[in-house]
Amino acid sequence: MSQGSPGDCVPLEPTSGPSTPPNPFVHELHLSRLQRIKFCLLGALLAPIRVLLAFIVLFLLWPFAWLQVAGLSEEQLQEPLTGWRKTVCHNGVLGLSRLLFFLLGFLRIRVRGQRASRLQAPVLVAAPHSTFFDPIVLLPCDLPKVVSRAENLSVPVIGALLRFNQAILVSRHDPASRRRVVEEVRRRATSGGKWPQVLFFPEGTCSNKKALLKFKPGVPVQPILIRYPNSLDTTSWAWRGPGVLKVLWLTASQPCSIVDVEFLPVYHPSPEESRDPTLYANNVQRVMAQALGIPATECEFVGSLPVIVVGRLKVAFEPQLWELGKVLRKAGLSPGYVDTGAEPGRSRMINQDEFARQLQLSDPQTVAGAFSYFQKDANGLVDFRDVALALAALDRGTGLEELTRLAFELFAEEQAAGPSRLLCSDGFSTILHLLLGSPRPAAETLHAELCQAGPHQGLSLCQFQDFSLRDPLHGKLFSTYLRPSQTPNASSPGSCTALANGTVHSPKQKGD
Repeated sequence: MSQGSPGDCVPLEPTSGPSTPPNPFVHELHLSRLQRIKFCLLGALLAPIRVLLAFIVLFLLWPFAWLQVAGLSEEQLQEPLTGWRKTVCHNGVLGLSRLLFFLLGFLRIRVRGQRASRLQAPVLVAAPHSTFFDPIVLLPCDLPKVVSRAENLSVPVIGALLRFNQAILVSRHDPASRRRVVEEVRRRATSGGKWPQVLFFPEGTCSNKKALLKFKPGVPVQPILIRYPNSLDTTSWAWRGPGVLKVLWLTASQPCSIVDVEFLPVYHPSPEESRDPTLYANNVQRVMAQALGIPATECEFVGSLPVIVVGRLKVAFEPQLWELGKVLRKAGLSPGYVDTGAEPGRSRMINQDEFARQLQLSDPQTVAGAFSYFQKDANGLVDFRDVALALAALDRGTGLEELTRLAFELFAEEQAAGPSRLLCSDGFSTILHLLLGSPRPAAETLHAELCQAGPHQGLSLCQFQDFSLRDPLHGKLFSTYLRPSQTPNASSPGSCTALANGTVHSPKQKGD
């Protein structure tokens, strides 16, 4: 299979060294004094005019989008539209969309390669997905159908454009919705060219172009690469970095922005890839990453939580435990002085008022913020064992061995036969979710693997501490996350990206 040429983007800052993979969730924009002066001038003169005209064009798109679907039933919208509606509205939306991006400063769209026909490649995948400007790739693709979040239907104008596009909608919070999306993509892809091509961003979220996030499993595709080869990267909109308004304003302040769209050869799956969609998606990801000249990573989003794979475990890029600590410190609360009184092995469900009394918090906003960290049951109650463990983890006076022993005592279950108490799957996943932000399904899978070596369906205290304290990789993970020497970033030795590469050294502890 042929591969594209390396990307020609000019990096804003040096890439990470060979020992530490880049962090795709963070984008930092560094401006020199001269660049700040330039953006102040152009931001005051050029950006307001461009943004105003672009919003006018955006609202002019609405009548064309509305006209195409006006009066049509849901059954009619399940089939591709033809006739005058498609001709008039499609061309109107296509022309106004190009004008919209032109007004925002995208004066040139450079296209390389050849787009395959809908029979050759019914599905297109575009990457890296780094900004809300990426829909510009729809223009050289002749407005294919897209896969979008169902929540976008409620956004003014954008919702009308999605209905015009007959978009396939997915809810990130509904697993059944994802299955329906796969079925709908397959239905359109196997229609024999009846439907237009479907385009989606398989990464599912925006990154910073420095690494390609984990692909979701897909179907036979033509890969499309998106590059913004500008001297200054103002377009990236990552999980942590400049917000929507700043990205929009800085990009509109640029005299000229360029985007490159490259069509790679259609990727035909091997028999083995046809049997294993995950293997197929990983190989497509690898081909696109090589063509872009950036690494393919195991980073991905699970729901709205950015995670990275460390050993056999998925962990949060930034566990919410840190945010809870910030909330409590701001309220003047020292976790070590709270008498939790949690009973080992026995849950005690509490409401928000009891939570506030136990932690001696009076500010309603602080109470709500801290209480929201913990997982609630159907009645809105939280298990006070979760609170006790989180407070112990935030207390710098609690050593890691003492902390892991407390975690085991709180969540281990009495056994009718064999060892008196074992840490079962539910308790293990609760501990890892609280302390490391690990998604529960990933923690449950790891627990099953750890239990395979023993005769019981649970872990003893010794086995749990071997995993959390003495395991070559996971032990470092616990010490780094729970006793960081500094707030992790993309290049710090305590970051989860460094952990994923096995280069982390246990940090020295220091007081608050």
